[in-house]
This record gives sequence, structure tokens and C-alpha cells, in this order.
Amino acid sequence: MVQLVGPLRKELADSLSTCKVLVVGAGGIGCELLKNLVLTGFKNIEVIDLDTIDVSNLNRQFLFQKKHVGKSKAQVAKESALTFCPTANITAYHDSIMNPDYNTEFFRQFILVMNALDNRAARNHVNRMCLAADIPLIESGTAGYLGQVTVIKKGLTECYECQPKPTQKTFPGCTIRNTPSEPIHCIVWAKYLFNQLFGEEDADQEVSPDTADPEAAWNPEDTAARATASEKDGDIKRVSTKEWARSTGYDSVKLFHKLFKDDIRYLLTMDKLWKKRKAPTPLDWHQLRNSGPKEESVGSGLKDQQVLSVWSLCKMFQRSVETLRTMLQEKGEGAELVWDKDDAPAMDFVTAAANLRMHIFSMNTKSRFDVKSMAGNIIPAIATTNAIIAGLIVLESLKILSGELESCRTIFLNKCPSLRKKLLVPCILDPPCANCYVCASKPEVTVKLNVHKTTVLCLQDRILKERFGMVAPDVQIEDGKGTILISSEEGETDANNHKFLADFGIRNGSRLQIDDFLQDYTLLVNVLHTEELERDVEFEVVGEAPDKAPPPQPNKEEVNSVTNGNKDSAQPSTSSKAPADDDDIMIVESDEEGASSSSAAAAPSSGTKRRHSDAETGESSSKRLRMDQSGAAAAPTDDDDDDDDDDDIIALD
Repeated sequence: MVQLVGPLRKELADSLSTCKVLVVGAGGIGCELLKNLVLTGFKNIEVIDLDTIDVSNLNRQFLFQKKHVGKSKAQVAKESALTFCPTANITAYHDSIMNPDYNTEFFRQFILVMNALDNRAARNHVNRMCLAADIPLIESGTAGYLGQVTVIKKGLTECYECQPKPTQKTFPGCTIRNTPSEPIHCIVWAKYLFNQLFGEEDADQEVSPDTADPEAAWNPEDTAARATASEKDGDIKRVSTKEWARSTGYDSVKLFHKLFKDDIRYLLTMDKLWKKRKAPTPLDWHQLRNSGPKEESVGSGLKDQQVLSVWSLCKMFQRSVETLRTMLQEKGEGAELVWDKDDAPAMDFVTAAANLRMHIFSMNTKSRFDVKSMAGNIIPAIATTNAIIAGLIVLESLKILSGELESCRTIFLNKCPSLRKKLLVPCILDPPCANCYVCASKPEVTVKLNVHKTTVLCLQDRILKERFGMVAPDVQIEDGKGTILISSEEGETDANNHKFLADFGIRNGSRLQIDDFLQDYTLLVNVLHTEELERDVEFEVVGEAPDKAPPPQPNKEEVNSVTNGNKDSAQPSTSSKAPADDDDIMIVESDEEGASSSSAAAAPSSGTKRRHSDAETGESSSKRLRMDQSGAAAAPTDDDDDDDDDDDIIALD
């Protein structure tokens, strides 16, 4: 007869009380997960998160209260979870999981790692560390009402990086407010600004510099002190952005100087943010007016497709503010405007504000048409989605601890029930991808670039760190001499940084061996020289799977490729440093939700996922996600079975 301890078999209950697990992230999913773990019977838990608690977290991260604002999420989550089970042994780290202190040996002490992140850089890193340590990883993600949980085990399942991912669509709040590095960051900021000035104010949509940015002060006490200070009035009466704007009569020049001069100057005082980034440049209305260029726009074509000059953007900002002020006054006291991309003044305001911010942060500005196409819907974080996903993580962990890895599944949470009245769709785990540049036996990839224009620093930061997710790469040229191009030892190869690859004899067909000792990861990069890259494209990764580079030859070759790299993304964003939580937002390509039970996927997983056989009917089927040219997943369809559309699978990043 099976002996039970509560709902669990005694052997499993004993295993829970003795095993050691790691939770990465203490945000929306992490709070629910930590609570679930201690209530299930896990006794030895370590949790790590770099972030601090913000007021906007309190509506869904239920381990936190107002008195905790400014404090470490990991530490407060630990203290709150212990109230559920005082006998649990929980260790909290207020730190980044990408810190070199958390090496392979650190990961090997755990029987299981559970990710509660919304940050691809950190996810990639944890994926590689778990592969190196040969530890099972449970990966998860949410986007509005959609969610996903999957299990990753070296040699048995796909790793997180086995399938190509589209451009990341989620951004931490501190990236939006402090360190934008892509045009979409500035567009989101401008939409937030519209609501702060003319619409319904939301604490989640603050646009002023984030003084509690964890990257700006590595001392947790300093971060907490600044956050606490921001809650106090002192001798200054703090007013909302809208109240301040009203007090100025919505003066467009005063607004301009606050947003694009004073706030930027304040950001510059947070000097730790700019040690590895290009600092922003404040704008002055009067200087721009006196020195503004005569031309109104750059390029030809339709008016909306032209890129405006900086002074033209200033005038557009002024006109749109005056028009929106009049519209607000006509609606009466206490009225609010609603942003609509088809409303000309609102669209002009977002276009001007976003482009001015892009210019300040050294990005290429965009046309009104481009801004309009990028300004999609913002999906809010849903507390119940986090709760469901956290519960599924624990269920999958129980399977692993029971030695039933073969019964683990990738589980998708859909927005609406299927025709079988089910929200959850389980799928059989896929085997590793033979050509994966992370978990293959001999990882290899081909990169197309111009060796006469690509610097060693670009190779290190843009290609190896940003594109391939390395932390501290060492690069050796396979030239028979073992030439060291890049060393992870500080200062050892700095003299090479601004030299071009061709200066070291690298040419078409050259091979580079890359080692990241922190991640215990080796990658062979084949160089494919070309002088025909598109404008603003620094490099391309050839194909979806690694291909062999051809031997050196004078003829240029045309190959199918996936484009990466953009000068708009001149510097790494804050999100590459710290695990993000559900303060993040997600941008959706379409403004309308389809009638299908599944909305557009945030990010595709493998091209085909096998749905687990239905327990009631014994039926099973497979679905294939359609990819549009932008790389975002389109709504899944099944032309052969219209009645089964609601079983389509949603894959999240």
C-alpha cells in the first residue's frame, strides 16, 4: 500500500524536504512560484533577483507590500514566503545571475533550476549554465493571458536556444525610462508620455528617470534609500506629470525642456549607467531654433514616409501639444484623451516625442509611417496567468523529482478554451536540434560580415555578447599560430578593440574559436566575407542552422540568411544586465485580436510542436506556426480542420 504524506507519496515528500532548488527571478511568476514551493514541501530553496520593489509591482506580486518599496525583491520574497512555512531554509541573493560568482559549480549544487524571468539574455545564460552543469531546467514565460512552461534537460530535450527567436518584444521599465537602445523603447516611452499628460495616468507608465534603477547603484542600501526618499515630500510638494503640465498651461517649450533637457541632464548624473554606453545628449529648444537646418525632411516619397529633421520634429511636437491641449479643454474639467494611432494629433505627438528621444540617445530617427507601424498594443501583466504558470512549474518539478522525466511536457496556456473546453495544451518535448549552436556536440555557426569594416570591439560586443549571448568570450584565430584576438582578462587585448578583423589576417573562410569559460561553452565561428550587406546591417548569421563557410575565393556568394545587428541598437540595454519581471511590456504586431482562441504568439518555438494525446478522446494532432517576414509568429491556423483552430499552440519567448 502506498504511504502518503499529504497528497504526495512519502518517497516524493522526503525528496522535496531534502533536495536543493534554485529559483531565478522573484517578480510576477517568481513570487507565485516561491509561495507554491514552500506550500508543496520544498525546504531548501535559493532565490536570486537583481531588482528592487516598485509601487507598480504591488498589484500582482503578492509577497510585497507598500512598506517594501525600494527593498530587494529576493530578500522580501524570502521573508514573506517564510511566513507560509517558517521551517523552510531559503537563501536570497540580491544580484544578477550573470555575475561570474554563479559559475558551473554553483549550479551543480542544485537538483533543479526554475526560471521565472522575462529577459532573453538572462534566459540564454541560465540555459547554458544548466547545460554545462547537466542540471534540469524548467523554463517559463507569460504574455497577458498567454503562458508557457517547458522542461530542458541536456541530451534529452531541446535547449532554450535550439530554435531561432524573433526580435525581443519585452522591455524592463528601467530600460524604457533610463537606457533606451532601440527605437521601440522610445516609441513606448512616448505613448506612456501621452497618457501621463493627456490620458489616464498609470503608475506602471512613469516616464521620468528611474532613480531606483538597480544598475545605477550596485549597493542595495543606496537603491532602497533613493526609492524611499522618492516617496517622501520633504520641503518639495510632489505633483503628477499631468498636474505640472496643467500648471504651465501645457506650455510646449517648458514641456520640451523638462523632457528632453532637464530629465536627460539628470540621467547623466547616474554615471554608472554610462560606463559602457554612449551617454545621451540633452536638447535645447532655443539653440535648435537658432541653428536648425533649413531642410524639413530627409529622403523622398510620401510625406509620412520621410524622416524629419530635428527642428521639424520640434515644431511637430509644439503643434501636437497645442492641438491636444485644445482638445482636452473642449472636453471639460477632469477629461482624458485616449491614444489612437489613427488620431492625427496623437500620432504626431508620439512620432515627435519618440524621434526626439531617439536622437538624444544616438539612434537613427524614423518616419511617421514607421513609428505608426511599430506602435502596437501593450499587453498588461495578468496576475492569474502568473499563478497558473507557477503552478505548472511545480507540477513539472514533481515529475522530475519522481524520476519521470519522460512524462514531462511543454504546456501552453491559451487565452480561450478549445472546443474540448481546455485552456491548457500539453506537447511532447522535442529532442535536441542537431545544428543548435549551443547544445550540439560541436557548436558551429557561420557569420557574414565585412572584415574591412568590422572591428574587434564590434565582434566582441555586438556579435558574441549581444547576438550569441556570451558573457566573457576569449577568441583565438585558427591560423596555425593560435593568435589571441580577444581575451576575457581585463586590459589584455584592449589595444585590438578598434582594429579591423582584416588587420589580423581574417578573411573569407577564416575560422575563430570562441570560449566562454564562465558558461563552459565553446563555439566555432566561420567567417563569410561580404561587401554587400544592407544599410545599417553590421552582420548576418547565415541560415537558421550553422552552415560551413566556403574556402577562400574571390567570388561573392549569395546565401539565405537571417539579418541581425542594427545601428539603432548602439548600446546594450539595461535588460542585458538584470533579470526583468512583469514590469516589462510586450508589443504586439497587430492592433486587433483574432476570433481564434489563440492570439498572436509572442515568439515561436520549434516549427512543429506535437500536442499530447487527449486523455479523453485519445486524439492527437500537430500544428505548425506560420511565420511572417518580420519574424513574429502569425496566428496559428489549420486549413484542413477549421473546427480545431482553438487547439492551436502558442509559443512564448
